Amino acid sequence: MTVQESVGKSAADLVLGFVNTRATGNGDPELMGDAEGFRRWIEGAGLGSEDDLRVTDADAAVARELREALVALLLSHVGVEECAGGVAEAESHMRRTAALHPLMAVVTETGCELTPSQQGVPGVFGSIVAGVAQATAAGLWPRMKMCRNLPCHVSFLDKTRNSSGLYCSAACSSQVSMRSYRQRQKTGQAAH
Repeated sequence: MTVQESVGKSAADLVLGFVNTRATGNGDPELMGDAEGFRRWIEGAGLGSEDDLRVTDADAAVARELREALVALLLSHVGVEECAGGVAEAESHMRRTAALHPLMAVVTETGCELTPSQQGVPGVFGSIVAGVAQATAAGLWPRMKMCRNLPCHVSFLDKTRNSSGLYCSAACSSQVSMRSYRQRQKTGQAAH
C-alpha cells in the first residue's frame, strides 16, 4: 500500500466513522444527539480531547447536518436519492462547510496532506472535509457508500473488484433478496 493509499484509507475510515454515528433501523443509537455525544465521538476519532475542546449542543446540531449531507451523497453512490434535489442540496451544504472550515496543505518529503487550518470544533469539521478530499484523491470516494438495505443504511467502503457493491454485508443483501422474493410471492398470489 502506498502512502497515498494509506492516507486515503485512513481518511475514508474517519468519514465513514462519522457517518455511522447516526441511529439506524437496526437499533443502533444516535451517537451525536448532544454535545456530550459529539465530544465522545471527537475523542474516539482522535481529533481532540476534553482539555482542548468546548463542544456545545449547537456544535452537535451542525455535525448532524454535515453528517446528513454526507449520507445523501453516499446514498447516491448506490443509486438512491431519498428526496428530489437531495444530492444537489447535500453538495451545496458541503461547499458551505468547506468554505467555513478551510484547509491547508502540509507538504513533506512523502507527499502532501490536507489539514484543517482551524482548531477546536471548527477543526473537527475541517478534518471531515479533508477526509473527503483525501479519500477522493486516493480514488476511494466513489467506493464510499451507504448500505441500500433500508433498515440498515450503514456506510461502508465497497471492496468489490468492480465497485458494484450495494450492501454493507451478505446478510443485508440476503434480507433485501428475501423481501423482494416475498413481495413477488404475495403479488403472484394476489393475481390469482
